[in-house]
Amino acid sequence: MMEFNYAEGATPLDPNEIEGLIPTHITKREELDRWEQQNINEALAWVDEKKPNDVLNERFIKILHKKMFCDAWKWAGTFRKTEKNIGVPIYKISIDLKLLCDDAKYWIEHKTFSEDEIATRFHHRLVLIHLFPNGNGRHARLITDILIEHVFNKSPFTWGKTDLIKSGQDRKKYIEALRAADNNDYDLLLIFVRS
Repeated sequence: MMEFNYAEGATPLDPNEIEGLIPTHITKREELDRWEQQNINEALAWVDEKKPNDVLNERFIKILHKKMFCDAWKWAGTFRKTEKNIGVPIYKISIDLKLLCDDAKYWIEHKTFSEDEIATRFHHRLVLIHLFPNGNGRHARLITDILIEHVFNKSPFTWGKTDLIKSGQDRKKYIEALRAADNNDYDLLLIFVRS
């Protein structure tokens, strides 16, 4: 049986979501992290090959999550069906995602903010909506980097140059920056994404 211990700020899975774990040989969180990372590396190769620029839509957002986690979770690419300690109510996921994508398209078209701020605001709201049972932070960071790289033609964010899925000072800074953004203060997050 898999032992789930969660990093600070991580969203616990419910028992039905845990049953969606595909590899039955995994028993420790570290093993799952490595397994998921292999899947994410395959998704990165897919992104490099595809070079997507039409990313601000539900279809692409779901496909990316599926590519990132399809070897680990049966529900990869499927919106969560349970309420969590973070995120909008499940009935609002599609609605809020559509609003976010429309807002981001408007910001891009009208140059409402700098490109980094558009991507940072997009990232924050995607995390806040919390689309999936698991992998939301990694998914939101990757799609934000795709937006920066393939839409804005800029270098992807550095995200503190560390592994944010593990507990530590950098994860703490990242969560603090997200919480400040919850109050419409994006300064810390704008600094963190390029640190």
